[in-house]
Formats: sequence, C-alpha cells, structure tokens
Amino acid sequence: MLRRVAFSAASLIALAAAVSAHAADAPAPASDADTEVSKVVITAAPYAVSLDTVTSSVNVITRDQLDVAPPAGLGDTLNGQPGLRSTFYGPGASRPVIRGLSGPRVMVLENGVGQVDASSLSPDHAVASDPGEATRVEVLRGPSTLAYGGSGIGGVVNVIDERVPTSPAQNGFEGRLAGSVSSVDDGKAINGSAKFGKGPLVFAIDADHRESSDYDVPTAPVSTRLARRDGLTPDPDKTVKNTDVEMDAYGAGVSYVHDSGFFGVSVKKTDTTYGVPYQQVLAPIDPNAEGPVSIHLQQTRYDLRGEQEVDLGPFDKIRLSVGHAKYEHAEVSVEDGEVGTRFLSDGTEGRLELVQKARDGWQGAVGVQALERHFSAIGDEAFVPSTDIKEYGVFTLQRLDRGVWGLDAGLRFDSRELKTDFAKTSFDNVSASLGLFYKPADHQFVALTLSRNGRAPTEFELFADGPHPGTGGYEVGDADLKSEKVTSLEATYRYTGERLRVEGHLWGAQYDGFIEEAPTGAVKDDLPVFQYFQTDAKFHGAELETSYVAWRGGENALKLEGVYDYVRGKTDLGAPARVPPWALTGRVVWSSPRLDLQTEVRRVASQNRVATFELPTDGYTQVNAMVTFKPVADSALRLFVDGRNLTNETIREHASFLKDFAPSPGRSVRAGFAWRF
Repeated sequence: MLRRVAFSAASLIALAAAVSAHAADAPAPASDADTEVSKVVITAAPYAVSLDTVTSSVNVITRDQLDVAPPAGLGDTLNGQPGLRSTFYGPGASRPVIRGLSGPRVMVLENGVGQVDASSLSPDHAVASDPGEATRVEVLRGPSTLAYGGSGIGGVVNVIDERVPTSPAQNGFEGRLAGSVSSVDDGKAINGSAKFGKGPLVFAIDADHRESSDYDVPTAPVSTRLARRDGLTPDPDKTVKNTDVEMDAYGAGVSYVHDSGFFGVSVKKTDTTYGVPYQQVLAPIDPNAEGPVSIHLQQTRYDLRGEQEVDLGPFDKIRLSVGHAKYEHAEVSVEDGEVGTRFLSDGTEGRLELVQKARDGWQGAVGVQALERHFSAIGDEAFVPSTDIKEYGVFTLQRLDRGVWGLDAGLRFDSRELKTDFAKTSFDNVSASLGLFYKPADHQFVALTLSRNGRAPTEFELFADGPHPGTGGYEVGDADLKSEKVTSLEATYRYTGERLRVEGHLWGAQYDGFIEEAPTGAVKDDLPVFQYFQTDAKFHGAELETSYVAWRGGENALKLEGVYDYVRGKTDLGAPARVPPWALTGRVVWSSPRLDLQTEVRRVASQNRVATFELPTDGYTQVNAMVTFKPVADSALRLFVDGRNLTNETIREHASFLKDFAPSPGRSVRAGFAWRF
C-alpha cells in the first residue's frame, strides 16, 4: 500500500489564512513579473528573443499559471495548448504530444539539457520532472527546435526551474507555496520553493508532493467499441482502478551570483509510485494474464549551471549547463509486491554556448552538446538489450534584425552511436533552417521558415525484440533503420495590438524514412507482433490563438480568448496511429484587483482516420470554470476554486494508448491556494 501524507482542505485554508496577514508587506503579485519575463523566450536561442518576434510557434507557461493549474504530469498540464495533447497513460504517466508526434520525436529538457530518463521510450514511463517544480515551461514547435538536435524533430519542451539560483533573492529571502485538494480522485498536492542568502552566495530549496486515489469517470471505463470488437463484458464500476499516484520531489542548490554572471550546483531526488490502468472486464479472455502493475520511479539528478559575461573576441557571454542523472523504473505486481522488469538509465548531458556580441541588429551564438548514457532493462519483459549511447552535436544560430525585416538561420551537425553486446551502429545528421520575417506595420509580424532536420533511431526502434505490455504488442526492431529526415515549411502571422492579439501558424512536414510500427498479423506470447519499419509520410496542420479585451474599466477587464488547432498525417500505409483530431477552445476571462473569473468551453472532434490496429474515438465538449480571489487587497495570496469537466462528459484522448479502457476523469471540483512571499 502506498504511503499516504494526509492533509485536508481545511488545513490548506487554515494555512492560507495564517499567512495572509503578511501579504500586505509582500512584493508585487507575481503575475506582473511573469508577464514581463514571458516576453523573452529562453529556449528558442541563447540570446534574447522576444515572444512577439520569434519566427515559429512558441508557448510559455509561467509559474503564475502553474500555481493554479491542476497537479498532473507534464503532458496533462500542457494538454490544450495549441497543437498539444497528452499521451495520458493514466494520471501517473503523461508526455506531451506535439502536432501529432510523441515519444522520441518530442524532446523534454530540464534547464536546456535532457532528462536522462526513459520516458521517451514507452508511454507508461513517466517524465522525471514535474510541473510543480518549474518556474516556467516553454514549448517550441517547428524550426526553432534545431538548437537541441534530432530528438526534437517534433518539438521541444523545456522545464525551467530556479534550483540553481540565477539571481539574488529579493531582500535576502523570497519564496512561494501552493496547494490544492480535488474531489474526483481524492487528490492532494502541495509544492513550494524558497531562495535566500546575503552577498554573492544564494541558496535555494524546493519540494513537490502530490497524491491521488483511483479516479471516477462518467461511464464504464471499457469503451463500447473495444467490448464489441473483442467480445468483452465491461465491469460497470465507474472508477478507473489502479490509477493511484504518489509523487515526491525535493531538491536544493547554491550559486555564486555576481554582477556579470552566476555559477552553481544543485541536486534533486524524485520518487514516484503510480498504478497502470488495465482492462476492467467481468470475464477476462486470458485468465493467466498479468495482474495489475504499479510502477516505482526513482531518479537522483545533479546539475551544474553557469553564465559569465566575457570579452572574448566576437563573444560576450559563455553559458554552461550539465546534468547527470541516475534513473530506475521498476514494474511491481500490486497483488504480491514482486518486482518484474526494471529499466535503468544512467548518464550525463552537457551543453556549452558562446553568445556573440550584438552589433547592428546581428545576434548569434555557437555551441556544443554532448550526451553519454547507459540504458539497460532487466526482467522477463526486458525486450531491449543493454545499450550504450553517445551523442555529440555542434550548432550555430544567427539572427539579423533590420527593424522592418530580418533573417533567422541555424545549422547543426549531430553524431549518435549506439552499442550493444552484439551490435554497434552510428548515425550522422546535418540539420539547417532559414527564416525570413517582415513587419508590414506596427504590431504586425509575418515569417516564413524552411528547415531540414534529421533524427537517429532509438534503441527501441533498432533493437526491440519481445513483449511490451506498455503498448500492448510484441515489438520487433530493425537494426538496419536509417536516420529519419524531415523537410518543414511554416508560415507565421502575429498581431499584437492594444486590445487584440492574434497568432496563427500554417505548417507542413514531409518525412523521408518516417519510422513507425505496424502489425504484421502474427501473434507471439498472446500479443500481436508489431514491426518497426520506414516509410514516407506527410503531416500538415494549423494553429490559431486569439485574445480580445472586450471591455476595460480602470483595473477591471473582460477578455475573450480562443484557441484552435488541427493536424493531419498520412503515410504510405494510410493514417498514422494516435493522431489527435481538431480542437476548438473558447474562454471568457474577467480580471480585477481582487477577483478573477474564467469560463472555458473546449470542443474536441471525433477521430475516424485511424491506423489499421486502432479504434476511432468520439468527440466531446468539456466545460471548465475557475474563480480566483485575493482576500487582501494588493496581496500575493490567492485562493481558488476550479471546476473541471463540469458536465461530466466521457473524454477519451485519441493520442492515448489506453483510450479504450482509461478515459479521462469525470466531473471534479478542486480548491486551493497560491502564495508568494
């Protein structure tokens, strides 16, 4: 049984009330600071790039937004951003899906370097970084991902924290604290951080805890389509069983911060146990099938970060990030506690950037990146051999801004080597991008970007040979796979007026050697056999964000917001698997000094364009609402009540492997607080 840390809604409110007396002396609300910070995108380039002038699609989720967001894995937190969905392998494991792509094509970073975990290799593997730890999250799509290599061919998500302090603490001490409780899963979450120190030495600590029980859904978890196809009798219980989660992460760091830079180190420990949903039927087809499994994930991570202003020829700044992590993912039988397969990953990734002196509208940087990682799987379902992975990359990014027009360009070379006891293979890839932007009038920005990227295959795609319950198949790799190549074209339009903001993207991507897996028709170990192979593929889509201030009176404002996204893919064999349908979201937002209100309606279409082995999903309409209240004027304390899926709609995420027997949670009400001090 999972260890439980009990605290109630009453205790959260009591804590919030106790600290609110100090709010009058607190610094200005964090939302103002976050708004200013979000104007500069950290991940897009080593030099400063305004969010309004980046040539491709970028979203920034600030700490102010994360403070009141539902506690969840990274994919679920980002689900609903334009072009983003979640792999949703239950509440314990979720990874972002970007423009219909996921897994090894979506790179998840921590402060600009890799996670050194196993989350990209299987959907039941959780990301070893929780949004509750972050100060902000940046999402890049399209050509802007070039700086991070081929594994970001679909997109890059950078989880940025302040565990290694990059600036002094205000007045010697500053921090935050947030907590919430939720009804649908008896969920509880609390996280916080603090930064303190006098003089050049600055210390930081942070902790993040969330836990939840099995969650409720509006209907029987097993879908009618799946029951009809496989002859199942669904369990009518409207609870998705074995979906409890307990996550703890805590860390500390110290930096030497001075006028021209900083240098520091940090350590973080992550310990997560979560259940894996299973088919809930009254008469299982295979009475000898494996019982419920929970996953125990542990990672210890060490980071070294620094930045220093220099006068070194054409360069005026050096930036360094190095992360070393030791990761273990163990599959544990719920019935008897027996440990089954274990996945281990131990490695180091580093990144060094030299930023050029800005001159006459010209900015630029050169950099190198290196990774060394050992991956191994131990147990009955260890279907991938132990593999040593080495990667090296060198890149340059250059930007010329002439005021009315400008250019963005990038060039990168990557080398990747994978070695097992019986095979050794290597891949070299050259990636390049060129973007042209134009400002036809004040507040308007237009860009067109062409890029060519390459991605080396993963150890799963090359060497898999065995049963993989996480994907429901017997997977067979192909050691002769070549690098995956993609040519992308993206058009961007952005208008940022006083009341109206509009951002739109039209994009297309053509893949040469697209790596996917398809059923062979054979069955082995009672599982359908899936073989990795290469084909040609085309993806295209669109994203649109709008925001309009319909009324403003003093510090009060009424805003209307809308988000639309669409993606469609095609390979030589037809539709790719798990490509999400279009979605349209509308929001009405009221903001004032003391009270904020938000109502959201999200329509997601049905998806009938499916791969040969998957089932369609129905569309749904989700209604959410949130009320945020500041009990003390001009305080940094917020109390909130958040209602999710208020109409109790059945929601099956098409991008999820478990969509036919683990729908998303039903109606839920969550209450909590967020405080900055």
